[in-house]
Amino acid sequence: MMQTAEMLKVFNRHRGDAIVVPGRGGRHWVTISDKPSRDVPLGDPAMGGHAMFSFGLALARPQNKIVLFDSEGDILMSMGVFPTIADLAPPNFYHFMLDNECYATTGGQPVPNAKNVAYDEIARGSGYKRTYKFTTVEEFTGGIGDVMAAPGPVFVWLKVLPEVINEAIGRRPRWNTRTKDQVVADMRKELGIQV
Repeated sequence: MMQTAEMLKVFNRHRGDAIVVPGRGGRHWVTISDKPSRDVPLGDPAMGGHAMFSFGLALARPQNKIVLFDSEGDILMSMGVFPTIADLAPPNFYHFMLDNECYATTGGQPVPNAKNVAYDEIARGSGYKRTYKFTTVEEFTGGIGDVMAAPGPVFVWLKVLPEVINEAIGRRPRWNTRTKDQVVADMRKELGIQV
């Protein structure tokens, strides 16, 4: 298993001009990203919400690579996302999933059957053409170039160490310091969208 922050540092070197939805990796990503105006931090939406939002973004912006950092907890709350994404197969969608074997955001409850679920096989069986699994930063460093060079939709399963947050959501420090309006304004400016 790898540290999420270390993996994100490696990814950042291969990001290019991709739009990143940092999802469950967001609290680390805000200090790592070298292009925050191309990031769409959603904060903590209902579990399962990141993938469908990012999928919609990929369909709306086919000229941009869209990268999502999802979690296995989110995936388990919305398994229908896999065949839905695979059906429309956006070639610009890169679906990374952080698997820490627990629901870290809600206190560290174990994910059922966590050591046996093969998320890459579920994604492939749902129709994703390319799937990858990385358990160490070294493996990820060696493979991320191929991942980002391949056409999507791509699914990447990342085994990460749990970082359990045992503080009520309302009392946690805010990692996303930009308002929704700031994120939208920054993205419009970055992408040259006139309103």
